[in-house]
Amino acid sequence: MTHVPPYAPPAPAEAASNDAHRAAPLATPPARAPLRPLDDALAALLATVSPLARRDFVSTFEADGRVLAQDLISSLHVPPQDNSSMDGYAVRAADVSHPGVVLRVSQRIAAGDAPQPLEPGTAARIFTGAPVPAGADAVVPQEDTEAVSGDVHGVRFLSVPRAGQFVRRAGEDVARGATVLTRGTRLNPAALGLAASIGAARLEVVARPRVALFSTGDELVMPGEVAPEALPAGAIYNSNRFFLRALLHRLGCEVSDLGIVPDRLDATVAALQSAADHHDLILTSGGVSVGEEDHIKPAVRTLGALDLWQIAIKPGKPFAHGHVRRGANSLHASGPHCHFIGLPGNPVSSFVTFLVLVRPFLLALQGAPAGLPAPLWLPAHFDWPRPDKRREFLRVRRNAQGGLELFPNQSSGVLTSAVWGDGFVDNPPGQAIRHGDRVAYWPLQGLIG
Repeated sequence: MTHVPPYAPPAPAEAASNDAHRAAPLATPPARAPLRPLDDALAALLATVSPLARRDFVSTFEADGRVLAQDLISSLHVPPQDNSSMDGYAVRAADVSHPGVVLRVSQRIAAGDAPQPLEPGTAARIFTGAPVPAGADAVVPQEDTEAVSGDVHGVRFLSVPRAGQFVRRAGEDVARGATVLTRGTRLNPAALGLAASIGAARLEVVARPRVALFSTGDELVMPGEVAPEALPAGAIYNSNRFFLRALLHRLGCEVSDLGIVPDRLDATVAALQSAADHHDLILTSGGVSVGEEDHIKPAVRTLGALDLWQIAIKPGKPFAHGHVRRGANSLHASGPHCHFIGLPGNPVSSFVTFLVLVRPFLLALQGAPAGLPAPLWLPAHFDWPRPDKRREFLRVRRNAQGGLELFPNQSSGVLTSAVWGDGFVDNPPGQAIRHGDRVAYWPLQGLIG
């Protein structure tokens, strides 16, 4: 893909005399770089990723959310032998040819027992999960039987069984030699149970990505450092640091929180260089615009390389990606460079760009599938008559009627919208929405973990 250089404002001209100033023609500013479609930006970002080579061996108990590094292959059948799916009686189906047949009960089998072969013309009392004895080919539920009193313990069958009923076959769940979980699977509770069912007490997983997180901006203040009533004019609390750190943890990352870096080029360079030697990714919030107080861009370029992209999404247009060279003495095993990603400073912009760009990047870094999720198509219970020319992510929530309600203020600075909502409408550029239209909906639940 052809690289489009980011827009840079012209350098200020030297002071000139009034006459020279009147005679000089007005300079034409360079054209801004065109906005980049999200799908193209994501493809370009993922093309820079190689999965981490580091591996961990962890207890299956501790592997939730980790990414499997090797295929997991079963060395046994699950279940290991035929077993009953009901409480009842194991029989040969041919021995119960009509309702009312009475058979002697020859043995009792509970889960964990080793049964004897079934005697011809008898039944075995059996419980759920217990192994089916050799010679039996069906289980009759106890509600389809009744006990027979007398000298010999017997049971009367009220229905005729068919061969195979209520018998779970050996290997029905997992066959010996089958690949149970494939490399790149992001493990969830069900996957952990499946791994345990084949006896896997420990799992080989991709190491956690090491992420250095810091914010830039002299206006930022940490909660707890200054009381709200004492907050200086122009100061704001650093909310981005909290949700970005939580999102990184949910994606299985080891996070080094480097705090707030002062708005100075030397401080920014020092923070980047130190972080690069020990991390796979440096993630920043703020400082990726073209303002003279934004030092991220020159600092990264001093230490490596940077692309500043203008993404055609709303919110979340400014986005930076590049790399920072590691020092000569760095012992980090993942190559000579540390990835760098810079997010916009507005909180909802930072939140959205993390979900649609950083999240797939981190999944790819762990060798997991990294595409954007397929949306649900639900009716809009709102009107959106003036769409933006960019692809929009509108904060919405589902209502009791199964439709989507729109948060009234869609500003990129209104973090309340992301708490009130339970998902986004992915609205194409220039697409007006009328009440009742079916729209693409992304549940937040599928994006934040």
